[in-house]
Amino acid sequence: MTRPDTTFSGPDLCAKSARDVVGLLRRGEVTTADLIDASLTRMDQVEPQVNAVVTRCPDRARTATAARDLLLAGLPIGIKDLNPVSGVRTTFGTTGMADHVPATSDPIVLRLEDRGGVVLGKTNTPEMGAGANTFNAVFGATRNPWNTALNAAGSSGGAAVSLATGELWLGHGSDFGGSLRSPANYCGIVGLRPSPGIAGGSSTHLGFTTGGVDGPMARDVLDCALFLDAMAGYDPIWPISVPAPETPYFETARQDAGRVRIAYTPDLNGFAAVTSEIDNVLRAALDSLRLPKVDIVEHCPDLPRLDETFRALRCLSFLGSYQVTPDSVTRHYKDTIKGNLADARAMTFDDYVQAERDRSAIYNTMATFFQTHDVLACPVNGLAPLPVEIEYPTEVAGRPMRDYIDWLQFAFLATVAGLPALSLPVGYTPSGMPVGLQLIGPPRGEARLLQVAHTLEQALDLPVTLIDPIAG
Repeated sequence: MTRPDTTFSGPDLCAKSARDVVGLLRRGEVTTADLIDASLTRMDQVEPQVNAVVTRCPDRARTATAARDLLLAGLPIGIKDLNPVSGVRTTFGTTGMADHVPATSDPIVLRLEDRGGVVLGKTNTPEMGAGANTFNAVFGATRNPWNTALNAAGSSGGAAVSLATGELWLGHGSDFGGSLRSPANYCGIVGLRPSPGIAGGSSTHLGFTTGGVDGPMARDVLDCALFLDAMAGYDPIWPISVPAPETPYFETARQDAGRVRIAYTPDLNGFAAVTSEIDNVLRAALDSLRLPKVDIVEHCPDLPRLDETFRALRCLSFLGSYQVTPDSVTRHYKDTIKGNLADARAMTFDDYVQAERDRSAIYNTMATFFQTHDVLACPVNGLAPLPVEIEYPTEVAGRPMRDYIDWLQFAFLATVAGLPALSLPVGYTPSGMPVGLQLIGPPRGEARLLQVAHTLEQALDLPVTLIDPIAG
Protein backbone atom coordinates (compact mmCIF):
# COMPACT_ATOMS: atom_id res chain seq x y z
CA MET A 1 0.00 0.00 0.00
CA THR A 2 1.34 3.45 -0.93
CA ARG A 3 1.37 5.93 1.90
CA PRO A 4 -0.40 9.27 1.33
CA ASP A 5 1.69 12.35 0.63
CA THR A 6 0.53 13.87 3.93
CA THR A 7 3.52 14.25 6.26
CA PHE A 8 3.79 15.27 9.88
CA SER A 9 6.79 16.74 11.61
CA GLY A 10 8.03 15.33 14.87
CA PRO A 11 6.64 18.21 16.97
CA ASP A 12 3.28 17.92 15.21
CA LEU A 13 3.06 14.23 16.06
CA CYS A 14 4.14 14.66 19.68
CA ALA A 15 1.50 17.33 20.23
CA LYS A 16 -1.36 15.21 18.92
CA SER A 17 -3.63 13.19 21.18
CA ALA A 18 -3.09 9.46 21.45
CA ARG A 19 -6.46 8.77 19.82
CA ASP A 20 -5.61 11.02 16.86
CA VAL A 21 -2.25 9.33 16.39
CA VAL A 22 -3.88 5.90 16.57
CA GLY A 23 -6.21 7.09 13.81
CA LEU A 24 -3.23 8.13 11.69
CA LEU A 25 -1.67 4.70 12.23
CA ARG A 26 -4.84 2.89 11.23
CA ARG A 27 -5.16 4.95 8.05
CA GLY A 28 -1.53 4.38 7.16
CA GLU A 29 -0.73 8.08 7.27
CA VAL A 30 2.12 7.51 9.72
CA THR A 31 4.06 4.45 10.83
CA THR A 32 5.25 3.30 14.21
CA ALA A 33 8.77 4.12 13.01
CA ASP A 34 7.70 7.73 12.42
CA LEU A 35 6.36 7.92 15.95
CA ILE A 36 9.46 6.34 17.45
CA ASP A 37 11.62 8.92 15.68
CA ALA A 38 9.42 11.79 16.85
CA SER A 39 9.36 10.50 20.42
CA LEU A 40 13.13 9.98 20.61
CA THR A 41 13.74 13.46 19.23
CA ARG A 42 11.49 14.95 21.86
CA MET A 43 13.25 12.93 24.56
CA ASP A 44 16.59 14.33 23.41
CA GLN A 45 15.14 17.83 23.75
CA VAL A 46 13.70 17.56 27.25
CA GLU A 47 15.33 14.67 29.12
CA PRO A 48 18.39 16.62 30.26
CA GLN A 49 16.02 18.94 32.13
CA VAL A 50 13.48 16.45 33.55
CA ASN A 51 14.93 12.90 33.76
CA ALA A 52 11.62 11.11 33.15
CA VAL A 53 12.31 8.30 30.63
CA VAL A 54 15.33 6.71 32.24
CA THR A 55 15.74 3.69 29.94
CA ARG A 56 15.00 3.69 26.21
CA CYS A 57 14.59 0.61 24.05
CA PRO A 58 14.30 1.87 20.44
CA ASP A 59 15.77 -1.26 18.84
CA ARG A 60 13.24 -3.46 20.59
CA ALA A 61 10.46 -1.05 19.64
CA ARG A 62 11.47 -0.97 15.97
CA THR A 63 11.32 -4.76 15.72
CA ALA A 64 7.89 -4.94 17.37
CA THR A 65 4.96 -5.60 15.08
CA ALA A 66 1.43 -4.40 15.73
CA ALA A 67 -1.49 -4.71 13.35
CA ARG A 68 -3.43 -1.55 12.57
CA ASP A 69 -6.68 -3.19 13.65
CA LEU A 70 -5.40 -3.62 17.22
CA LEU A 71 -6.63 -1.09 19.76
CA LEU A 72 -3.39 0.92 19.99
CA ALA A 73 -2.30 0.10 16.42
CA GLY A 74 1.46 0.39 17.09
CA LEU A 75 1.52 3.45 19.36
CA PRO A 76 4.72 3.87 21.41
CA ILE A 77 4.08 3.84 25.17
CA GLY A 78 6.03 4.09 28.40
CA ILE A 79 6.13 1.49 31.18
CA LYS A 80 6.90 2.39 34.78
CA ASP A 81 10.21 0.97 35.99
CA LEU A 82 8.43 -1.25 38.51
CA ASN A 83 7.11 -3.59 35.81
CA PRO A 84 9.50 -5.93 33.95
CA VAL A 85 9.83 -5.66 30.18
CA SER A 86 11.66 -8.57 28.58
CA GLY A 87 15.16 -7.70 27.44
CA VAL A 88 14.97 -4.17 28.86
CA ARG A 89 16.78 -2.93 31.96
CA THR A 90 14.26 -2.88 34.82
CA THR A 91 15.67 -1.57 38.07
CA PHE A 92 12.71 -0.91 40.42
CA GLY A 93 14.75 2.19 41.27
CA THR A 94 16.90 0.20 43.69
CA THR A 95 20.67 -0.27 43.72
CA GLY A 96 20.43 -4.04 44.17
CA MET A 97 18.69 -4.34 40.79
CA ALA A 98 20.51 -1.59 38.91
CA ASP A 99 21.68 -4.01 36.21
CA HIS A 100 18.63 -6.28 36.14
CA VAL A 101 17.44 -7.30 32.66
CA PRO A 102 14.41 -9.62 32.90
CA ALA A 103 13.81 -12.45 30.45
CA THR A 104 10.02 -12.15 30.65
CA SER A 105 7.57 -9.25 30.78
CA ASP A 106 4.99 -8.41 33.39
CA PRO A 107 1.49 -9.62 32.40
CA ILE A 108 0.19 -6.05 32.02
CA VAL A 109 3.01 -5.35 29.57
CA LEU A 110 2.12 -8.45 27.57
CA ARG A 111 -1.51 -7.35 27.48
CA LEU A 112 -0.63 -3.87 26.24
CA GLU A 113 1.65 -5.28 23.56
CA ASP A 114 -1.05 -7.75 22.50
CA ARG A 115 -3.34 -4.76 22.02
CA GLY A 116 -0.96 -2.78 19.86
CA GLY A 117 1.19 -0.89 22.33
CA VAL A 118 4.90 -0.63 21.52
CA VAL A 119 7.14 -0.17 24.56
CA LEU A 120 9.68 2.56 23.86
CA GLY A 121 10.98 3.27 27.35
CA LYS A 122 10.88 2.82 31.10
CA THR A 123 9.80 5.78 33.24
CA ASN A 124 11.37 6.77 36.53
CA THR A 125 10.04 5.82 39.96
CA PRO A 126 11.23 6.11 43.57
CA GLU A 127 12.90 3.04 45.04
CA MET A 128 10.42 0.13 44.95
CA GLY A 129 7.70 2.70 44.27
CA ALA A 130 7.88 3.82 47.91
CA GLY A 131 7.50 7.56 48.19
CA ALA A 132 5.63 10.41 46.63
CA ASN A 133 8.70 12.18 45.27
CA THR A 134 10.33 10.46 42.30
CA PHE A 135 14.04 9.97 42.97
CA ASN A 136 16.33 6.99 43.47
CA ALA A 137 19.99 6.07 43.78
CA VAL A 138 20.08 4.53 40.29
CA PHE A 139 18.83 7.37 38.10
CA GLY A 140 18.43 10.39 40.37
CA ALA A 141 15.46 12.74 40.57
CA THR A 142 12.70 13.46 38.08
CA ARG A 143 11.86 17.15 37.85
CA ASN A 144 8.56 18.91 37.25
CA PRO A 145 8.53 20.42 33.73
CA TRP A 146 6.35 23.35 34.88
CA ASN A 147 9.23 24.35 37.16
CA THR A 148 12.29 22.11 37.14
CA ALA A 149 13.28 23.26 40.62
CA LEU A 150 10.22 21.44 41.96
CA ASN A 151 9.27 17.77 42.30
CA ALA A 152 6.91 15.82 40.07
CA ALA A 153 5.43 13.74 42.92
CA GLY A 154 5.47 9.94 42.75
CA SER A 155 5.71 7.17 42.39
CA SER A 156 4.66 7.43 38.72
CA GLY A 157 6.51 10.72 38.35
CA GLY A 158 8.46 9.72 35.27
CA ALA A 159 5.29 8.69 33.47
CA ALA A 160 3.50 11.95 34.27
CA VAL A 161 6.42 14.10 33.14
CA SER A 162 6.88 12.13 29.91
CA LEU A 163 3.26 12.89 29.04
CA ALA A 164 3.31 16.55 30.03
CA THR A 165 6.40 17.17 27.92
CA GLY A 166 5.17 15.16 24.92
CA GLU A 167 7.85 12.48 25.02
CA LEU A 168 5.13 9.80 24.92
CA TRP A 169 1.41 9.73 24.19
CA LEU A 170 0.35 7.28 26.91
CA GLY A 171 2.03 6.29 30.15
CA HIS A 172 1.55 3.23 32.34
CA GLY A 173 1.33 3.98 36.03
CA SER A 174 0.50 2.21 39.27
CA ASP A 175 -1.07 3.38 42.49
CA PHE A 176 -1.34 2.37 46.14
CA GLY A 177 -1.16 5.68 48.00
CA GLY A 178 -1.81 8.06 45.13
CA SER A 179 1.19 6.99 43.08
CA LEU A 180 -0.37 7.92 39.76
CA ARG A 181 -2.88 10.47 41.04
CA SER A 182 -0.30 12.72 42.73
CA PRO A 183 2.06 12.97 39.72
CA ALA A 184 -0.91 13.59 37.42
CA ASN A 185 -1.96 16.41 39.74
CA TYR A 186 1.47 18.03 39.88
CA CYS A 187 2.14 17.71 36.14
CA GLY A 188 -1.22 18.77 34.72
CA ILE A 189 -2.26 15.48 33.15
CA VAL A 190 -4.96 12.85 33.81
CA GLY A 191 -4.31 9.76 35.92
CA LEU A 192 -6.84 7.07 36.79
CA ARG A 193 -6.56 4.56 39.61
CA PRO A 194 -9.06 1.84 38.57
CA SER A 195 -10.99 -0.43 40.90
CA PRO A 196 -8.99 -3.57 41.76
CA GLY A 197 -9.26 -6.19 39.03
CA ILE A 198 -10.17 -3.79 36.21
CA ALA A 199 -6.67 -3.38 34.78
CA GLY A 200 -4.92 -6.62 35.61
CA GLY A 201 -4.04 -7.52 39.17
CA SER A 202 -1.41 -7.44 41.83
CA SER A 203 1.93 -9.27 41.80
CA THR A 204 2.11 -13.03 41.40
CA HIS A 205 2.96 -13.59 45.06
CA LEU A 206 0.20 -11.27 46.34
CA GLY A 207 -2.40 -11.94 43.68
CA PHE A 208 -5.44 -11.47 45.91
CA THR A 209 -4.42 -8.13 47.42
CA THR A 210 -6.23 -5.02 46.24
CA GLY A 211 -4.11 -2.11 47.44
CA GLY A 212 -1.75 -1.65 44.52
CA VAL A 213 -3.20 -1.46 41.00
CA ASP A 214 -1.98 -0.59 37.51
CA GLY A 215 -3.66 2.27 35.73
CA PRO A 216 -3.63 4.60 32.72
CA MET A 217 -2.11 8.07 32.47
CA ALA A 218 -2.70 10.45 29.57
CA ARG A 219 -3.00 14.12 28.63
CA ASP A 220 -6.79 14.16 28.65
CA VAL A 221 -9.76 12.07 29.71
CA LEU A 222 -10.56 10.40 26.38
CA ASP A 223 -6.96 9.27 25.91
CA CYS A 224 -7.05 7.94 29.47
CA ALA A 225 -10.23 6.01 28.64
CA LEU A 226 -8.61 4.59 25.49
CA PHE A 227 -5.62 3.39 27.50
CA LEU A 228 -7.88 1.85 30.14
CA ASP A 229 -9.59 -0.14 27.36
CA ALA A 230 -6.16 -1.45 26.38
CA MET A 231 -5.52 -2.56 29.97
CA ALA A 232 -8.95 -3.95 30.85
CA GLY A 233 -10.28 -7.49 30.77
CA TYR A 234 -10.26 -10.86 32.45
CA ASP A 235 -7.23 -13.12 32.50
CA PRO A 236 -6.94 -16.15 34.83
CA ILE A 237 -3.37 -15.15 35.63
CA TRP A 238 -4.91 -12.42 37.81
CA PRO A 239 -7.17 -13.96 40.50
CA ILE A 240 -9.25 -10.81 40.94
CA SER A 241 -9.48 -9.67 37.31
CA VAL A 242 -12.91 -8.99 35.84
CA PRO A 243 -14.19 -8.89 32.24
CA ALA A 244 -14.06 -5.65 30.29
CA PRO A 245 -17.40 -3.86 29.83
CA GLU A 246 -19.47 -4.59 26.73
CA THR A 247 -19.26 -0.92 25.76
CA PRO A 248 -15.64 0.30 25.76
CA TYR A 249 -14.75 2.95 28.31
CA PHE A 250 -13.76 5.28 25.48
CA GLU A 251 -17.25 5.13 23.97
CA THR A 252 -19.04 5.64 27.28
CA ALA A 253 -16.79 8.57 28.21
CA ARG A 254 -17.88 10.41 25.04
CA GLN A 255 -21.61 10.03 25.76
CA ASP A 256 -23.81 12.70 27.33
CA ALA A 257 -23.39 12.41 31.10
CA GLY A 258 -26.87 13.71 31.82
CA ARG A 259 -27.34 15.10 35.32
CA VAL A 260 -24.12 15.05 37.34
CA ARG A 261 -24.24 15.08 41.15
CA ILE A 262 -20.97 16.13 42.80
CA ALA A 263 -20.18 16.32 46.50
CA TYR A 264 -17.07 18.38 47.29
CA THR A 265 -15.04 18.14 50.46
CA PRO A 266 -11.87 20.18 50.97
CA ASP A 267 -10.51 17.97 53.75
CA LEU A 268 -12.52 14.71 54.04
CA ASN A 269 -14.27 15.99 57.17
CA GLY A 270 -11.07 17.30 58.69
CA PHE A 271 -9.14 14.10 58.04
CA ALA A 272 -6.62 15.55 55.55
CA ALA A 273 -4.81 18.89 55.62
CA VAL A 274 -5.13 21.31 52.71
CA THR A 275 -3.71 24.78 52.09
CA SER A 276 -6.04 27.64 51.25
CA GLU A 277 -4.15 28.00 47.97
CA ILE A 278 -5.23 24.57 46.75
CA ASP A 279 -8.76 24.82 48.16
CA ASN A 280 -9.24 28.18 46.45
CA VAL A 281 -8.22 26.82 43.04
CA LEU A 282 -10.56 23.85 43.36
CA ARG A 283 -13.50 25.95 44.57
CA ALA A 284 -13.00 28.40 41.70
CA ALA A 285 -13.06 25.52 39.21
CA LEU A 286 -16.21 24.05 40.74
CA ASP A 287 -17.89 27.46 40.83
CA SER A 288 -17.31 27.74 37.09
CA LEU A 289 -19.18 24.45 36.65
CA ARG A 290 -22.52 25.74 37.92
CA LEU A 291 -24.25 24.35 34.85
CA PRO A 292 -27.92 23.35 34.50
CA LYS A 293 -27.10 19.64 34.67
CA VAL A 294 -24.36 19.82 37.30
CA ASP A 295 -25.37 19.81 40.98
CA ILE A 296 -22.59 20.58 43.48
CA VAL A 297 -22.91 20.37 47.26
CA GLU A 298 -20.32 20.41 50.03
CA HIS A 299 -20.56 17.09 51.81
CA CYS A 300 -18.50 14.10 52.93
CA PRO A 301 -19.60 11.00 54.85
CA ASP A 302 -17.91 10.07 58.11
CA LEU A 303 -14.87 7.85 57.52
CA PRO A 304 -13.69 6.60 60.94
CA ARG A 305 -10.33 4.79 61.21
CA LEU A 306 -9.40 5.52 57.60
CA ASP A 307 -5.80 6.27 58.54
CA GLU A 308 -5.31 3.10 60.60
CA THR A 309 -6.93 0.98 57.91
CA PHE A 310 -4.81 2.32 55.07
CA ARG A 311 -1.60 1.96 57.03
CA ALA A 312 -2.41 -1.65 57.93
CA LEU A 313 -3.08 -2.58 54.31
CA ARG A 314 0.11 -0.87 53.22
CA CYS A 315 2.14 -2.67 55.90
CA LEU A 316 0.73 -5.99 54.73
CA SER A 317 1.76 -5.26 51.15
CA PHE A 318 5.27 -4.15 52.12
CA LEU A 319 5.91 -7.17 54.29
CA GLY A 320 4.55 -9.55 51.67
CA SER A 321 6.90 -8.17 49.02
CA TYR A 322 9.89 -8.00 51.35
CA GLN A 323 9.61 -11.66 52.33
CA VAL A 324 10.16 -12.83 48.74
CA THR A 325 12.89 -10.31 47.86
CA PRO A 326 16.50 -11.49 48.26
CA ASP A 327 18.86 -9.89 50.75
CA SER A 328 21.08 -8.75 47.88
CA VAL A 329 18.30 -6.28 47.07
CA THR A 330 16.75 -5.46 50.45
CA ARG A 331 20.01 -4.58 52.15
CA HIS A 332 20.25 -1.51 49.90
CA TYR A 333 16.78 -0.16 50.76
CA LYS A 334 16.51 3.48 51.83
CA ASP A 335 15.67 4.26 55.46
CA THR A 336 12.02 5.09 54.78
CA ILE A 337 11.42 1.60 53.36
CA LYS A 338 13.18 0.03 56.34
CA GLY A 339 10.89 2.06 58.56
CA ASN A 340 7.85 0.75 56.68
CA LEU A 341 9.02 -2.80 57.27
CA ALA A 342 9.56 -2.14 60.98
CA ASP A 343 6.02 -0.78 61.21
CA ALA A 344 4.66 -3.88 59.47
CA ARG A 345 6.46 -6.25 61.84
CA ALA A 346 5.17 -4.33 64.85
CA MET A 347 1.56 -4.98 63.88
CA THR A 348 -0.40 -7.93 65.21
CA PHE A 349 -2.82 -10.32 63.58
CA ASP A 350 -5.58 -8.57 65.52
CA ASP A 351 -4.53 -5.28 63.92
CA TYR A 352 -4.93 -6.71 60.43
CA VAL A 353 -8.30 -8.27 61.23
CA GLN A 354 -9.50 -4.95 62.64
CA ALA A 355 -8.37 -3.24 59.45
CA GLU A 356 -10.46 -5.61 57.35
CA ARG A 357 -13.52 -4.87 59.49
CA ASP A 358 -12.89 -1.14 59.25
CA ARG A 359 -12.39 -1.42 55.52
CA SER A 360 -15.77 -3.08 55.10
CA ALA A 361 -17.45 -0.37 57.15
CA ILE A 362 -15.87 2.36 55.01
CA TYR A 363 -16.93 0.57 51.83
CA ASN A 364 -20.52 0.26 53.08
CA THR A 365 -20.57 3.97 53.92
CA MET A 366 -19.39 4.89 50.44
CA ALA A 367 -21.83 2.51 48.74
CA THR A 368 -24.65 4.37 50.50
CA PHE A 369 -23.12 7.73 49.55
CA PHE A 370 -23.12 6.80 45.85
CA GLN A 371 -26.83 6.15 45.91
CA THR A 372 -27.30 9.93 45.87
CA HIS A 373 -24.04 11.21 44.36
CA ASP A 374 -22.07 10.39 41.20
CA VAL A 375 -18.65 11.39 42.51
CA LEU A 376 -16.92 12.62 45.63
CA ALA A 377 -14.61 15.49 44.70
CA CYS A 378 -11.64 16.49 46.85
CA PRO A 379 -8.01 17.58 46.52
CA VAL A 380 -5.44 15.15 45.18
CA ASN A 381 -2.75 16.66 47.41
CA GLY A 382 -3.08 19.30 50.06
CA LEU A 383 -0.28 21.54 48.84
CA ALA A 384 1.59 22.58 45.71
CA PRO A 385 4.90 20.93 44.70
CA LEU A 386 7.95 21.47 46.89
CA PRO A 387 11.61 21.80 45.88
CA VAL A 388 12.83 18.57 44.33
CA GLU A 389 15.39 18.06 47.11
CA ILE A 390 12.68 17.77 49.79
CA GLU A 391 11.50 14.16 50.12
CA TYR A 392 8.18 15.04 51.76
CA PRO A 393 6.60 17.99 53.60
CA THR A 394 6.95 18.11 57.37
CA GLU A 395 3.75 20.16 57.68
CA VAL A 396 0.72 21.03 55.55
CA ALA A 397 -1.38 24.09 56.36
CA GLY A 398 0.20 24.20 59.82
CA ARG A 399 -0.51 20.54 60.58
CA PRO A 400 2.65 18.49 61.35
CA MET A 401 3.23 15.41 59.21
CA ARG A 402 4.33 12.32 61.16
CA ASP A 403 6.02 10.72 58.15
CA TYR A 404 6.07 10.65 54.35
CA ILE A 405 2.70 8.88 54.26
CA ASP A 406 0.73 11.49 56.23
CA TRP A 407 0.64 14.11 53.48
CA LEU A 408 -0.93 11.58 51.08
CA GLN A 409 -4.13 11.16 53.10
CA PHE A 410 -6.40 12.30 50.27
CA ALA A 411 -5.36 9.11 48.45
CA PHE A 412 -6.37 6.71 51.24
CA LEU A 413 -10.13 6.49 50.67
CA ALA A 414 -10.11 5.13 47.12
CA THR A 415 -7.45 2.55 48.00
CA VAL A 416 -9.12 1.34 51.19
CA ALA A 417 -12.63 1.09 49.69
CA GLY A 418 -11.50 -0.23 46.29
CA LEU A 419 -12.99 2.74 44.42
CA PRO A 420 -11.89 4.24 41.10
CA ALA A 421 -10.32 7.70 41.44
CA LEU A 422 -9.12 10.16 38.83
CA SER A 423 -7.01 13.31 38.90
CA LEU A 424 -8.39 15.93 36.50
CA PRO A 425 -6.52 19.18 35.74
CA VAL A 426 -8.81 22.07 36.71
CA GLY A 427 -6.66 25.17 37.25
CA TYR A 428 -3.39 26.73 38.35
CA THR A 429 -1.84 28.19 41.48
CA PRO A 430 -0.92 31.89 41.48
CA SER A 431 2.64 30.80 40.63
CA GLY A 432 1.39 28.92 37.55
CA MET A 433 1.62 25.31 38.76
CA PRO A 434 -1.19 22.97 37.64
CA VAL A 435 -3.78 21.75 40.13
CA GLY A 436 -5.90 18.63 39.75
CA LEU A 437 -9.26 17.77 41.27
CA GLN A 438 -9.65 14.22 42.55
CA LEU A 439 -12.90 12.58 41.46
CA ILE A 440 -13.78 9.36 43.32
CA GLY A 441 -16.43 7.15 41.73
CA PRO A 442 -18.59 4.21 42.81
CA PRO A 443 -17.34 0.60 42.94
CA ARG A 444 -16.54 -0.64 39.43
CA GLY A 445 -17.77 2.76 38.24
CA GLU A 446 -14.92 3.60 35.90
CA ALA A 447 -17.22 4.23 32.94
CA ARG A 448 -19.40 6.76 34.76
CA LEU A 449 -16.35 8.36 36.39
CA LEU A 450 -14.69 8.91 33.01
CA GLN A 451 -17.95 10.24 31.58
CA VAL A 452 -18.30 12.77 34.40
CA ALA A 453 -14.63 13.75 34.15
CA HIS A 454 -14.94 14.32 30.41
CA THR A 455 -18.00 16.50 30.98
CA LEU A 456 -16.11 18.65 33.49
CA GLU A 457 -13.04 18.76 31.26
CA GLN A 458 -15.10 20.07 28.34
CA ALA A 459 -16.77 22.69 30.54
CA LEU A 460 -13.45 23.93 31.95
CA ASP A 461 -11.84 23.95 28.48
CA LEU A 462 -8.25 24.14 29.74
CA PRO A 463 -5.61 23.94 27.01
CA VAL A 464 -3.89 20.59 26.44
CA THR A 465 -0.42 21.56 25.30
CA LEU A 466 3.11 20.20 25.54
CA ILE A 467 5.24 21.71 28.25
CA ASP A 468 8.77 22.80 27.43
CA PRO A 469 10.66 22.45 30.72
CA ILE A 470 10.82 25.74 32.62
CA ALA A 471 13.83 26.32 34.85
CA GLY A 472 12.91 27.43 38.36
